[in-house]
Amino acid sequence: MSRDRSPRRLRRLDRRVLIAASMTALSLTASGCVVVHGEREVLPATTRAEAAKALQQFTTAYNAADKAYDSSLDAAHVTGALGDIDAARLKAGHTNYPSGNPNYAPLELTDAKFTIPKKAGWPRWFLADAAANKGGSARWLLVFTRNDLSEPWQVAYLTLLAPASVPKFRTDKDGWAEAVPANAAELAVAPGDLSKRYATYLKSGGTDFADGAHTSAWRADREKATKPGLAVQFLDEPVTNGDYAPLALRTADGGALVFYTTRYFQKETAATGTSVPAQNKDVQALTTGAVQQSLTLQLMSNQVALDPKRGGKVSVLGRIEGLTSAQGG
Repeated sequence: MSRDRSPRRLRRLDRRVLIAASMTALSLTASGCVVVHGEREVLPATTRAEAAKALQQFTTAYNAADKAYDSSLDAAHVTGALGDIDAARLKAGHTNYPSGNPNYAPLELTDAKFTIPKKAGWPRWFLADAAANKGGSARWLLVFTRNDLSEPWQVAYLTLLAPASVPKFRTDKDGWAEAVPANAAELAVAPGDLSKRYATYLKSGGTDFADGAHTSAWRADREKATKPGLAVQFLDEPVTNGDYAPLALRTADGGALVFYTTRYFQKETAATGTSVPAQNKDVQALTTGAVQQSLTLQLMSNQVALDPKRGGKVSVLGRIEGLTSAQGG
């Protein structure tokens, strides 16, 4: 008797096994009641085959949305900080080019590597690390998440890193990674506190973060932003709830790679008799109200950081931000 071992059938079986293991099982017997809660089972977030499928589905949807400048085409595949940044980018593009993206070039992701943690409860999530035809030699790191088996996988975080900056992760004998809880006390900063501490650092400085392009250098750039006739103010806010929650993977050295979100406002106020510098057409497309003496920009920013063991300093490795709205005044 022959057996069908085609890749398609194996993927179906693989997914069925994962779903079956994740569901709650209830068994009543004469000797008593046995209850197994799926939400308490420590399981891989997904299979490698399903992770590859999710990456392909994201890429297809992203390209369709980018070509048409239509956020409805990839809305089911993005969420959190990336969802906000992507939707605003597409909105601006559609306003300026209603017939679609005149400079469209499809995104191609290759050489994908998947880091899939074992964990209990929701959300389930995993990291895809891929080469791309955009961004030079940088690796694209995409964090996929979902809150229920009935939901599609969605990308909540995206950042680009040089290949040498991607750390090695701790894995078990089967290759599954370790998710780090938000309240992990053994790290320099608990992942759940990173967004707030980063917002505080950008305002006041401090010792939590190592010097770098997204910490000390960015603070220095902000201090230089105010010029004669133009005052520039910044206000940073932590964003930590729902699909904006930080997600962390244990690195081989015992630290963690943490993805987290912040929001910030940049207000430009012109002196009497002068005006706010002209903005490009993408900013104009997202601006409400007449720009007279001031313009307030709202931006979402997602960061990825190496969070070492307690006693070290957090290194912010990458940051992608995007304008989500602007208000004239």
